[in-house]
Amino acid sequence: MSETSTVDEYIADFPEAVQQILRQVRATIRAALPDCTETISYQIPTMQVGTHPVMYFAGWKKHISMYPVPEGDAAYEQAIAPYRSGRGTLKFALDKPIPYDLIGRTATLLTERSARH
Repeated sequence: MSETSTVDEYIADFPEAVQQILRQVRATIRAALPDCTETISYQIPTMQVGTHPVMYFAGWKKHISMYPVPEGDAAYEQAIAPYRSGRGTLKFALDKPIPYDLIGRTATLLTERSARH
């Protein structure tokens, strides 16, 4: 993949089916974080609130990843358990339904955490 400077360019580097998923992930995060701005950091899409990065997402060959993973209540922890990949990453396989509601919930929790710090 080539180095990109915008989220649109980043998404355009993927096959059309993955582009659709990445666009929906982006829309889901933006709905949960209406005041966020977008940038590319670490060569992946980064959602910021003010000047603070809140959430990153990335497309890969077989999955979509999101970083970081916030702490949540027991129900949230149970919901993310199948997608956890290490302490700070959620991975969503491209060959399975993407849990957009969980992505939105994760973005909301990250925003709440960011507001406290």
